[in-house]
Amino acid sequence: MHTVELLLDEGLEAWTRGLWRRLREAGLPSLDTHRHPTNRPHLTLLSAAALEGLPPLPLPVEVELQGARMLGRALVLGVRPAPAVTAVRALAWAALDGVERWPAPVEWVPHVSLALKVPVERRAAAVRLFGDLEPMRGWCTAARSYDTVTRTVVGLS
Repeated sequence: MHTVELLLDEGLEAWTRGLWRRLREAGLPSLDTHRHPTNRPHLTLLSAAALEGLPPLPLPVEVELQGARMLGRALVLGVRPAPAVTAVRALAWAALDGVERWPAPVEWVPHVSLALKVPVERRAAAVRLFGDLEPMRGWCTAARSYDTVTRTVVGLS
């Protein structure tokens, strides 16, 4: 599978990496400890079996990252689904019509991950750590795709 991801501007990326460090320093699971060279904060729009037909995405788009919460086993920052972000996702989804892709538009939950596979007994502490977090605004300035087979990325914009 291939993802379609939006990358955060320098300020939002640094802020998010600071949250990753905060988790690690508190002894909690964090993406700060994930050392793969492709690891960086991003907003995944969708995953697809192929990306042929995907046009250049209209960037930059403004985003607002909101409070931390659990999404399944992952600790994430919510992303306010601003019309511009939703429109970029809709463009990518429609361009890949006929290709296996997910999640369906009604199932998409926009987010930026802070930690994956958080054990049940650590989840409340992880969420509490960010109880005072104010929303942060910035921009998604570039797009990329992650290939889940080769574990490599390519730029999309």
